[in-house]
Amino acid sequence: MINDSQSGIVQETPLEASAPATVEETPLEASPKATVEETPDETSAPVEKTPDEGTAPATVEKVETSPPALVDGAPLSKWPTDLYVPPDALQVFLESFEGPLDLLLYLIQRQNLDILNIPIAEITQQYLHYIEVMKERQLDLAAEYLVMAALLMEIKSRLLLPTIDKENETETDPRSKLVQQLREYAQYKQAAEDLDALPRIAREIFIASVEPPKIPKEIIIPNISWTAFLVGMRDIMERATLFTSHQILCEPLSVRERMSLILEKLKTASRLDFVNCFTLEEGRAGVVVTVLALLELTKESLIQIIQEKSYEMIQVVSL
Repeated sequence: MINDSQSGIVQETPLEASAPATVEETPLEASPKATVEETPDETSAPVEKTPDEGTAPATVEKVETSPPALVDGAPLSKWPTDLYVPPDALQVFLESFEGPLDLLLYLIQRQNLDILNIPIAEITQQYLHYIEVMKERQLDLAAEYLVMAALLMEIKSRLLLPTIDKENETETDPRSKLVQQLREYAQYKQAAEDLDALPRIAREIFIASVEPPKIPKEIIIPNISWTAFLVGMRDIMERATLFTSHQILCEPLSVRERMSLILEKLKTASRLDFVNCFTLEEGRAGVVVTVLALLELTKESLIQIIQEKSYEMIQVVSL
């Protein structure tokens, strides 16, 4: 360290870490009060300077942190609360925007930031450099932007190629495909955030896994005497006899009895309809017995079965 005799300014010379720190002092003519203090250190000896009467006091400059993003040269006023940016996201440095690519997509989607005039060459160069760096650190994050890098190179090559038909103005701008894919990327990212915000088991919802304690049931055996046991068995056997089934049998039908019944009906009326000879409750057996009785009476010439016209009622007439 050398003191200038005319101006009183202390000049510092670079010190190597291995060499011991030495300070050379020369007498000051203009500022005799200037002193130099040495403090020992392992690698270097920092020097504390006290300003003399002829020099101005030294000012300490504050280190200002750079804003996370710049839009049109101005720092972003408010960071979006619904935007997540990975720690190692791609940082894009353009004339109109400086910041992570995720924020650029957010501003395009939410605040209508104009991206039709995108500097493809600058983004491509920064993008390829980002891929080379992230290959060694975090390959998954780099893979998310790999397709976009290829698309940027394709758009740049298409813009640089000469057009054959200059009058054809209906050809679409190749950058419009990038705009569309950026919007689709924002939509998918928003959908992923919406799905992640849904309640999830073991994160917001916890299933009860505690089972109630198993309490053993104590079986109490009653103290019953043999006399009470025999009395109970007797009562059970007596109650069992009350549930015996009773089968009611129908009396068999007789042809002779049915013949007598038909003749009794003909005594009160000279004619009897054929259907009135049958009883519905007797079923098929009653029909068979009645028909046999009518045939037997007709055979013995006691009755006559007549039908005056076709499809008229058949009648039984007593002779």
